[in-house]
Amino acid sequence: MLRWLMGLVLAVVLVAGAFFVHVWYFKPARVDWFYARTFAQFALDSPEMLSSMRVLPGWMDFYGGRLDDASLAHEAEQLDLLERSQVTLRRYDRSALDAAGRLSYDVLDYYLGIAKEGTDRFRHHDYPINQMSGVHTDLPAFMTSTHSVSDLRDARNYVARLRLFPRKFDQVREGLELREAGNLLPPRFAVEKVLGQIDSFLAPAPDQNPLYTTFAQKLDKLPAGTIEPAMRDALLADAAHTIEHSVYPAYRALAAYFSALKQKVHEDHGVWSLPDGDAYYAWRVRLFTTTDMTPEEVHTLGLAEVARIAGEMEPILQAQGLTEGSVGARVQQLAQRPDQRYPDSDEGRQAILAEYQRLLDEIDAGVGSAFDVRPKLGVEVRAVPEYAQDGKAGAYYQRGAFDGSRPGLFYVNLRDPGSTPRFAMRTLAYHEGIPGHHFQIAIAQELKGVPFFRRILGFTAYAEGWALYAERLAWEMGFGRDPLDSLGRLRDEMMRAVRLVVDSGIHHQRWTREQAITYMRENTGMAEAEVTTEIERYFVMPGQALAYKAGMLKILALRERAKARLGERFDLRAFHNQVLTHGSLPLALLEQIVDDWIERTLSGQP
Repeated sequence: MLRWLMGLVLAVVLVAGAFFVHVWYFKPARVDWFYARTFAQFALDSPEMLSSMRVLPGWMDFYGGRLDDASLAHEAEQLDLLERSQVTLRRYDRSALDAAGRLSYDVLDYYLGIAKEGTDRFRHHDYPINQMSGVHTDLPAFMTSTHSVSDLRDARNYVARLRLFPRKFDQVREGLELREAGNLLPPRFAVEKVLGQIDSFLAPAPDQNPLYTTFAQKLDKLPAGTIEPAMRDALLADAAHTIEHSVYPAYRALAAYFSALKQKVHEDHGVWSLPDGDAYYAWRVRLFTTTDMTPEEVHTLGLAEVARIAGEMEPILQAQGLTEGSVGARVQQLAQRPDQRYPDSDEGRQAILAEYQRLLDEIDAGVGSAFDVRPKLGVEVRAVPEYAQDGKAGAYYQRGAFDGSRPGLFYVNLRDPGSTPRFAMRTLAYHEGIPGHHFQIAIAQELKGVPFFRRILGFTAYAEGWALYAERLAWEMGFGRDPLDSLGRLRDEMMRAVRLVVDSGIHHQRWTREQAITYMRENTGMAEAEVTTEIERYFVMPGQALAYKAGMLKILALRERAKARLGERFDLRAFHNQVLTHGSLPLALLEQIVDDWIERTLSGQP
């Protein structure tokens, strides 16, 4: 009997091993297995992604003390995997799949195809470290916001990751040096602001740095008895020592590199100045809009939208007694009124955070008529850490954890409380939180019955288009109907229209930084500091800012098409279900989804 049982176990192991080899190394028999393998191959190679998503059970935490490999050699391996994945995908017979299967196939094929197009020609045209993002700000944010500490192992892993900062920084610098050798240099202002961010990060003593103070807070929140006091003190002492002797030296080495680079960059040019820069920008336009628009078509669309929105803002400004000057100048006059500004103090900053949370709670309780599918995960408002404020956007959203342990986070930049007037706060809350990014991203995370990559993959035109659409939807539902709140909505829509003009102006028509800043100020009324941050963002993230308007206009057009064809059978909640319950999509596939739904509804099908 024992020999028989051992033989059975051996047979099971051999079959399981053969199945694993088949799925992992060859074309799997089922395309769903291929989807799972593709996601697993990328995810298992990214400890930071696994920590962020928290999809594996705790006993499988083999990654908690590691950081992503950012070396050029690893980058080449990842790109090879990407290419091989598309080759394997196209070996499946798409016509043999059902409708849901064909959609998954098309989403992944589009994603792999547009990524391969860019990496074949423009692999190193980006700026891995700039004032908006990079290892110098993103890695501390990952440690403080994403790395969770629920037991002693997590705490030790936190310190282990701190020890890996120098290795990660060296790997990133390897890529920077390669770009420098190829004359792929960032604008001068980006170099200067990165140096300022590093100085800010290094300013506090190690035991006052956010990497230390946040770790201490995480430990203090643990239930009594989880970690003995002596061990807690030892962990904190180890963290302080590691910050001083590993983390800080890594930042100083990066600062030395950027100080030397500063002597080599003298201009603030768009990507047209890079080798093959015009073709690079044309690809970025396709990448972020998921359309075939050219840079010139983007510019023309932007000019038309700026004119239209200005016409809608005009009567509101005139009703406020503001009749002279550009639209932007008059909006700025209104923004400077004492009743529209929060004090530049700790109390003022706390009041801003509280007001954003109130706005989110208010709309969360009142959007039921437009949504019958809503996320289970909540959203929380937080301040952008001080060391990262300079250069960061006015606000942004960070997805929550898949296991529900971390809510969605709506980050607010409080470096200048007066830069966001009260009349602009509603639309920002709706965009980043409810029913904007939080609804879209959290609903996608909670989808059932779809390949996992559909729950996490992102297309900027879809995501930002939905968030901009959400601003308008909230107004249509009666939120922010006060004329000044409506002006805030139009001001932010104007900003997205202006982005079409200035982004293509910078990178296609060779506008200067100052020319772009002037145009944006004159047409939006945003504060100068905020405008400067925005324009400098477009310099280092070419094409990304085009996605908002491209996506919003498509969603609005699809909604109007559905209304026109369905008449009384049109249901806004059902329309939103079609937009939100398939995950992030290229705009052409979103259009296909909505058109199929219209035809089914007309024919009486579910």
